Amino acid sequence: MRSGITLHRSPEHSMAKRVAVVGAGVSGLSSIKCCLDEDLEPTCFERSDDIGGLWKFTETSKDGMTRVYRSLVTNICKEMSCYSDFPFQEDYPNFMKHEKFWGYLQEFAEHFDLLKYIRFRTTVCSITKRPDFSETGQWDVVTETEGKQDRAVFDAVMVCSGRFLNPHLPLQSFPGIHKFKGQILHSQEYRIPEGFEGKRVLVIGLGNTGGDIAVELSRTAAQVFLSTRTGTWVNSRFLEGGYPFNMMVVRRCRNVIAQVLPSCVLKWIQERRMNKRFNHENYGLSITKGKKPKFIVNDELPTCILCGTVTMKTSVKEFTETSALFEDGTVEGNIDTVIFTTGYTFSFPFFEEPLRSLCTKKLFLYKQILPSNLERATLALIGFIGLKGSILSATELQARWATRVFKGLCNIPPSQKLMAEITKKEQLTERGMMKDTSEDKLDFISYLDDLAACIGAKPSVPFLFLKDPRLAWEVFFGPCTPYQYRLTGPGKWDGARNAILTQWDRTMKPLKTRFVPDSSKPVSMSHYLKAWGASVLLASLLLVFRSSPLLKLVRDKLQDRISPYLPVSIW
Repeated sequence: MRSGITLHRSPEHSMAKRVAVVGAGVSGLSSIKCCLDEDLEPTCFERSDDIGGLWKFTETSKDGMTRVYRSLVTNICKEMSCYSDFPFQEDYPNFMKHEKFWGYLQEFAEHFDLLKYIRFRTTVCSITKRPDFSETGQWDVVTETEGKQDRAVFDAVMVCSGRFLNPHLPLQSFPGIHKFKGQILHSQEYRIPEGFEGKRVLVIGLGNTGGDIAVELSRTAAQVFLSTRTGTWVNSRFLEGGYPFNMMVVRRCRNVIAQVLPSCVLKWIQERRMNKRFNHENYGLSITKGKKPKFIVNDELPTCILCGTVTMKTSVKEFTETSALFEDGTVEGNIDTVIFTTGYTFSFPFFEEPLRSLCTKKLFLYKQILPSNLERATLALIGFIGLKGSILSATELQARWATRVFKGLCNIPPSQKLMAEITKKEQLTERGMMKDTSEDKLDFISYLDDLAACIGAKPSVPFLFLKDPRLAWEVFFGPCTPYQYRLTGPGKWDGARNAILTQWDRTMKPLKTRFVPDSSKPVSMSHYLKAWGASVLLASLLLVFRSSPLLKLVRDKLQDRISPYLPVSIW
């Protein structure tokens, strides 16, 4: 035993298992609660002095931790991005500033009494397999608190340190960048717009962060240039009628239709819908040919482009001391600051090789959670996913599933079988016989349904239509809110049904701040049916017949017949 390190031994196997949770952010809090729900004993290690991870705002970036910038507003509405048994208060806005969201995390932690399981100002130094790991699945965890190291043995580990630890700064991809005499930043360092007044700023990378920073700086900087290699589709936070985008789009009925229609038809429909608000090509935002579609949420970017405060540019070819030369041959001079919003890379500094490298490859993670090479499934990576929807909702279901795997209540294939399948996929991908989709964003409903089915928490829509038609209608035709995964199975919540039936009340409550006596009456059900009748009928038919092998045949035939007649532009 190393000097200065205290050793804690694991309890006997007949007792509740001890679980180490790394990080007390969004996924760490849900992991602690899921451990408690399964009668496990969690100990959470958090290197900062508070919960919330990146949602805890700080004025500076001196601590080296990734934090939200001051102006950040959530881009997924509250009903779609809450813990499944803890709805937001009804008066909370649908999209909220970061401090409001952090307040929700605090309420969640206090309501379920989670804070006593967290050791603050504690850094995880190493997580290593014990010599008898193949029999016990146990881990040695070394931590450091105020200069003092401590070692403990845990039966399982849940890594919840997030995807935003290690900034990706690809300077080597930009010739001449080392000659540039201006300021160079990564978005991790950005907090506030003060200090950029009157400057000419180049933002490289067009994700949600790049769009947000460009818009915010356009109000103070002399000019903002926004460079993108791929382009992007820009969503608003609300759709026609002013309803939250996520609640109108993420629905089971739409998901069923999307699974049946040919991909070329879906792509055509998507392009028409996205260009209905504004023509992306005219605004310099259209997807580059051959690139995968990307989506961001930004209500103001099109307006900034229209007003000239943000100028769209192609990718940077080369830098000089004061200028940027772009791929289309244009040059922008007198650049004062370059901000890279180029994302992050996965980082697991506390693991040894080869586990450290394997964990960065999504292909090696079973259900995007469990490393496939381990003899014992006692390590879970929570929240390291790309998802077309709320990460919070997904991390909670990941934690629910992982804790039941730890207890032996959910079976997984043997490690040898998983690794053999991965090797086969790698070989097929290298030969060009299979497309590599490991880095693609996952479909929200499909992924959550898959995890929920494993623990017995996936709602049965046909059964609900027989038992509770009103609830079934909301589950299938309404937004797929997290409460749906608390209707049945382990972790069932008695308040789930009411939460689903009142979700629109909580959505409308913060908007009803001005009483108008002569306001029009609510839309009648008959009008609702007229507007959605065709979609409802189609989705219902598909729900009934979705299990039929005939559907796949029909879809494939449609794909072959329709593709030649669709506009070339959609490809």
